[in-house]
Amino acid sequence: MRNELSDIPRSEYPRPQFDRGEKSWINLNGKWEFEIDHGNSGVSRRLYAAEAKYGSEIVVPFCPESKLSGVEYKDFMRCVWYRRRVELPEGWDLEKGRVLLNFGAVDYFAQVWINDEYAGAHKGGYVSFQLDVTGQIRKIVAENGGKNVEFRLTVRAEDDTRSVFQPSGKQSFDFYSAGCHYTRTTGIWQTVWMEYVPRHYIRQMFLTPDVKNEKLSVRLRPGRYFAPGSQIRLTVKDNGQILRSLTAAATYGETEIDVPMPGATLWEPGKPYLYDLEIELTAPGELTDRVNAYFGMRSVEVTPKCILINGRPVFQRLILDQGFYPDGIYTAPDDSELRADVERSMAYGFNGARLHQKVVEQRFLYWADKLGYLCWGEHANWGYDVCNPATLGAYVNEWSEIVERDYSSPSIVGWCPFNETPKGDDTIGTIYCLTKRLDPTRPVIDTSGWYHHLAPDNGPGTDVFDFHDYDQQASSLADKIRSCAGGGAGNGSDNIAGDGGVNVVPPYAPVTDRSVWRPDTPYFCSEFGGILWAKSDEAGWGYGVGPATEDEFIERFGSLVTMLLNDPGVCAFCYTQLTDVEQEKNGLYTYKREPKFPYEALRQFVVAKAAIEG
Repeated sequence: MRNELSDIPRSEYPRPQFDRGEKSWINLNGKWEFEIDHGNSGVSRRLYAAEAKYGSEIVVPFCPESKLSGVEYKDFMRCVWYRRRVELPEGWDLEKGRVLLNFGAVDYFAQVWINDEYAGAHKGGYVSFQLDVTGQIRKIVAENGGKNVEFRLTVRAEDDTRSVFQPSGKQSFDFYSAGCHYTRTTGIWQTVWMEYVPRHYIRQMFLTPDVKNEKLSVRLRPGRYFAPGSQIRLTVKDNGQILRSLTAAATYGETEIDVPMPGATLWEPGKPYLYDLEIELTAPGELTDRVNAYFGMRSVEVTPKCILINGRPVFQRLILDQGFYPDGIYTAPDDSELRADVERSMAYGFNGARLHQKVVEQRFLYWADKLGYLCWGEHANWGYDVCNPATLGAYVNEWSEIVERDYSSPSIVGWCPFNETPKGDDTIGTIYCLTKRLDPTRPVIDTSGWYHHLAPDNGPGTDVFDFHDYDQQASSLADKIRSCAGGGAGNGSDNIAGDGGVNVVPPYAPVTDRSVWRPDTPYFCSEFGGILWAKSDEAGWGYGVGPATEDEFIERFGSLVTMLLNDPGVCAFCYTQLTDVEQEKNGLYTYKREPKFPYEALRQFVVAKAAIEG
């Protein structure tokens, strides 16, 4: 079916690491009826009904604020409605299989109707979700004599960016964009699609590479229906050649299988190596569920001075990527732009990104996996009140979904659920512990910049000590990151007595004490630079006073980068940022993705060997 979708926007398969093949899905992007529900009264007015009138159209998956949507309405929209006709494809036998309706992301609270029947809901604006709509469609088919017919699909999306009960990232709380807050995104902003699966199907997959023990752990969760006598067959392929195949009994709830991978070629930054994995779930009298996946063998470990990738120190040369696009806002205009943003970063010498205040599309992580690009996953916590216990439940649910969705991606090397939060709140430590339980294989930063917190067990609440500093002078920034006892990086001006030597209390986290900060914790300068550079007639801002000339910019950039690379206690940095975003003019590219500087002029500094790399 995919070769028939050339006229549909964002027609590529949205979930490339969990692919059921050409005939299993239909893309529902394109023109939908659209209505802005300013009074949030659409349910009472039955906007899901056939007789309801909609005033305009929209191009899905682009948000109504964007130019690509065809709407381009920039004011606040408390609620919006979408509607379209869907034809069930021939061959989708509802007696033998099920129909799943998938949404890449809908901001913020989504409700769905099939014809007049309510089909389900999801709360959370940044992560994918799925509804089983088999029952609703079966009724429609039965009413039409068993023939596959069209049905009406309606989506309601409620979004209150100003609410402290929902994360909104960098979406502006005011009418105009200002500072580091930009154009909002309301409603559907990723691909909508339907897929056909057997009655007994694989619902979730978790792939864990174990490099030291030369194996891949495969955990599989079935859908609601479990067929007795089910078996799982796993086949690993390397460039089309079968390496090994094994079969195991499927168990109710979750099945875990270890696949031996002796002598595997490792996935490394800049040198990605991916294996194909075919998964078959079979059961007597049932259709076989077949999933095509891929994986990379790589390890991530935290040591006192650095983060190891596959057992060796790798300085993480990251760039801040906010994932905004001039015409699509949160949504890339096409798949090639997702790949191009990875390549744009790598062209300047960076080996990864901090995916900042937004959860990226799965297609972005696919290209990161394919190109060997390191990523830190983050939630869009700005706008959410972390000090209010009443808000915790929604955050826990969505963050759990985020971690589970992207768990199997080899490019994800760390998690950071919060950015720049207030001090002293138990929520931060609670989410840190939750993340470690969901994924014990990757380091977790409790909250990036400003403060770090104690975990609920009164232990350290972060695996990596990170800090933000936009000092424009390398010498004064170096003074803040001067070495402490034992040769590690400190970054403070106040010394306190500690067991076995002198500890440094970082000024970036005045709440920190010895029980939080540890001298054996690697240091990560997770925001720096942000140097203003724009045309003389452009309004906008960046950090510090902008350089007068291109040469001055290059010298300032080079001195900051070189200082951080040369500090033996710093394991990673993240430069702000990849592109300009609206009024923020501190990208290495313009908002339209035009490079501001010759690649080699900056790349020479970024790729230089770091102190931790020997």
